[in-house]
Amino acid sequence: MNDQTIFDRINDLSRQEEELWKRASSGEGLDTTERERLDTIKVQLDQAYDLLHQRQAKRSAGVDPEGAKERPPEVVERYQQ
Repeated sequence: MNDQTIFDRINDLSRQEEELWKRASSGEGLDTTERERLDTIKVQLDQAYDLLHQRQAKRSAGVDPEGAKERPPEVVERYQQ
């Protein structure tokens, strides 16, 4: 996976997230499936950003960025903001 693929994924997930937030704030609210999808999107975004940061760090260290791997939700969701 290259950086552009990760950027494309982030953009797609962000678009989906924005659509769900618009729906939620329009007064219609979100059903259970939509709320679950929003939660899933948040985790997938965290994973994508983490992968991108790993690749950038490896590149800065002179290491092949292809060695970066997507980390499980349990890992990326425990990071301190």
